[in-house]
Amino acid sequence: MSSQTHERTPVPVEEWHDRKRHLWLFGLVAPTAVFLAIGLVAGFNAVGLDAISPVFWWIGPILIFGILPVLDRFFGPDGENPPEEVMEALENDKYYRYCTYAFIPFQIASLVMACYLWTASDLSWLGIDGGLGLVSKIGLAFSIGLMGGVGINTAHELGHKKDSLERWLSKITLAQTFYGHFYVEHNRGHHVRVATPEDPASSRFGESFWRFLPRSVWGSLRSSVELERSRMKRLERSFFHPSNDVLNSWVMSIALFAVLTAVFGWGVLPFLIIQAIYGFSLLETVNYLEHYGLLRAKRENGKYERTTPQHSWNSDHIVTNIFLYHLQRHSDHHANPTRRYQTLRSFEESPNLPSGYASMITVAYFPPLWRKVMDRRVVEHYGGDATKINIEPSRRAAALARIDALSAS
Repeated sequence: MSSQTHERTPVPVEEWHDRKRHLWLFGLVAPTAVFLAIGLVAGFNAVGLDAISPVFWWIGPILIFGILPVLDRFFGPDGENPPEEVMEALENDKYYRYCTYAFIPFQIASLVMACYLWTASDLSWLGIDGGLGLVSKIGLAFSIGLMGGVGINTAHELGHKKDSLERWLSKITLAQTFYGHFYVEHNRGHHVRVATPEDPASSRFGESFWRFLPRSVWGSLRSSVELERSRMKRLERSFFHPSNDVLNSWVMSIALFAVLTAVFGWGVLPFLIIQAIYGFSLLETVNYLEHYGLLRAKRENGKYERTTPQHSWNSDHIVTNIFLYHLQRHSDHHANPTRRYQTLRSFEESPNLPSGYASMITVAYFPPLWRKVMDRRVVEHYGGDATKINIEPSRRAAALARIDALSAS
């Protein structure tokens, strides 16, 4: 089923049921993938295919860059929104939040298992002589990093909620990637400034992912510290007060890394750093996809217009949406930030990506390919009006020339 031919079909309320209800358990693929890799390695080694088995330590990249894009292409977009009449019941159904809670113990178990595998000198029970080779250890680090990146998305879902338990679970989930400040910056920074030049996490027309990455990482870090410093000042507390959400989140990461290093030795630390960097870089790649070139207009009073579904790139491809708890229905998320993932809707009027996030991540890594795929979509979204586009300042002249060329073609 192709995204070009699919149409959303309304379903009568009395006949509607969430056909994805049990599919949300596939969100646990990421935090259990390492255990699947262990089984595959052991199985292949047992039948004498030990030359092939090490590839399974790279199960994370295989999943995100290979399997998910193929499945997105095959199954296409979802095409169904829950009727308004079922929204309240759907929102309050605790089954859906338990699906996200379940991510966390599997995440911790996988991280601990990876630390063991990085440092073990005898893996004969897997059919391996001695320990893992360096390439396999790096592959495992990237696979764990993928889990951490998806974990940031799980933390994103939990961190938007008012329940204090869910907010603390959000911080725990972020500890693996040392990105706890995301909890502050995303909710109180990004959602306020989204699709404006002031937002470090909103990519600009003509800006490559590789220019965006450091701008977003350092800009978001700086913003989170400033936001929390202001909050502590309003509460008449020191910046170093235990209630500082940036600092207490970082303390969780320090404690986690310290315990793992104490248990497994210093040899685990380089791989913990690799997985953390790769994990938060995946988040930043998704940030790059979500608002590229989109701009909220300024009113006469100097304030920006309200965020609408027009200010986020949407994708309704069902497979990656299940994998990422409807993150791709990003337009509705920004219009209604506290909605739980199961109630998010996809709007026809939203600007749409040509495929799911899993496919577009790869495209983002190659700037010429990204511009070929996305620049025309930005220009068409705004009818060729360059004043409505969020343009990278350092490339403004080139960007304006490209807009003119695309508008004329």
